[in-house]
Amino acid sequence: MTMKMEPKQYDDDDGRVICDMDVDGMRWHDRRIRHEKKSERKLHQTEQMTRSETRRYNWYVILAILVIGSVFSVTWILFTLFCTKIWFR
Repeated sequence: MTMKMEPKQYDDDDGRVICDMDVDGMRWHDRRIRHEKKSERKLHQTEQMTRSETRRYNWYVILAILVIGSVFSVTWILFTLFCTKIWFR
C-alpha cells in the first residue's frame, strides 16, 4: 500500500511565490524555468510610451517639482519671518 503525498490546501493560499527556492546546485533546480522567466521579462521591457504619454509624464514631473519647491520656499519664508518678527524680538 503506497500513499501519495498530496500538497496541503490552505484557505488563504493565493498561489504567489514568497521566496523562490529554485537555487543553483540544488537537485530540484531547473534551468529551463529561469530562462523562461528571463524571456518573459524581456517581452515586457519592449513596451514604450507614445509621444503624448511622454509629454504628459514630463509635465506632471515638472508640476510635482514646482509644487514641492514652492512648499519648501513658503515654509522657509514663513520661518524666517517668524524668527525676525516674533522670536528674536
